[in-house]
Amino acid sequence: MPSFCRHNRFVQNCPICREPEPPKARAKSTAARPRTAGATRATSARRSTSGASGTMRVRKLTRAADDGYSSPLVPGLRATADAEQLAEEIGFATGRLGELAASPPGLYADAASAPDRDEGVWLAAQIVLLGPAEEADDPFAALRDVVVPWAGGQAPALDDLTFGPRSPFRDAAQATRSLASLRSWAERNGGPAAALTGDAAWTAQRRFERLFERLGTVTGLGRARYDLLTVAGRLGLADVEAPSLLAGDNDDTTVAAKRVFGIGDRLLLDRRALELATEAEVPVAALDLALANLDRPAGRPRMTIGARADVADADAWARAATALGL
Repeated sequence: MPSFCRHNRFVQNCPICREPEPPKARAKSTAARPRTAGATRATSARRSTSGASGTMRVRKLTRAADDGYSSPLVPGLRATADAEQLAEEIGFATGRLGELAASPPGLYADAASAPDRDEGVWLAAQIVLLGPAEEADDPFAALRDVVVPWAGGQAPALDDLTFGPRSPFRDAAQATRSLASLRSWAERNGGPAAALTGDAAWTAQRRFERLFERLGTVTGLGRARYDLLTVAGRLGLADVEAPSLLAGDNDDTTVAAKRVFGIGDRLLLDRRALELATEAEVPVAALDLALANLDRPAGRPRMTIGARADVADADAWARAATALGL
C-alpha cells in the first residue's frame, strides 16, 4: 500500500524523501581506435614539416644561475650576473647613440655630412639595413663597394655581400626586393627626406611612432626600421625621437624584453622598458640594442653595428647598475 511522506506526497514521488537510486555502472569507454599506418605517416609528416621549416631557428642561450636577485624594474631576471650584463649593454648602447650624434664613425659620417639630405637619408638606410661588418678593422669596407646614391635609381649589387648581424636580410634577392620596396615608398612620399618628415605639426616622438608604423608596410624591414629611424635622428637627418620600445612579436629585442620584463603584452613591455630607461636616465632607444645583445646566443660576441670598441658610456652604465640595485 502506498504511503505518504511529510510533504503530503507519495514517498516514491517526493524528490526529498524517496530513497536514492543506486549509482549506475559507468559504461565502458570505447577503446581508442588504432591509428592506421597512413594516419601515422601523415602526422609524422606534419611534425617533420614544421620542424624542418627553413624559418625555424634554434638558439642556445647562456643563462646565469638563479641567486635570488630581484628588481621591480626587471621582474623576469633572477640572476645578478644577468642584471650586471644588462647594465653593461645599456652603457654600450647609450654610448653608441652619443657617438652617432657627436662623432659618427665611417659611412655614418658621410651620411650625416651629405649636402643633399635625400642622399644622406638613403645612405643611412643602406648602412642600417645591410649592416656594418663585425670584428673587422673597417666595419664599413664592404659597404663602400655596394651602397648606391639616391639619384639615378640604380640598385646595389649585393651578391657577394655578407650582411651584418642585425640586418633583416639573409640573401641578396631578399635585400634587393626590400630596398626596391623602400625606394618606391620614399618616392611616393616625395623622396627620402620628405618621407621622414611626414606632418610638420608632429612632435619628434609622434613622428617616430608614425614613421615606424608606415615603414611597416615596406617589404622585409622588420625591426630594423626602429634602428633606421634612431640612426636618422641621431645623425640629424630627421626630427625623430623614440617614444618607447615599440615592442613587436618575435624580433630579437622583443624576445629579450619578454624575458627581462617577465611579460608578453606589448603595451606592458613598452611601459616597463620606459620605466627602466627613465630610472637609468638613458634614451629608451638604447634598450633596442641593449636587449638584443643581452640575449645573444652562447659564443656570439656583442653586436657593435659599426660603433667603436671603446664607445661605452660609463656614466650610463653606472646609472643603470644603480637603477637595477647592483
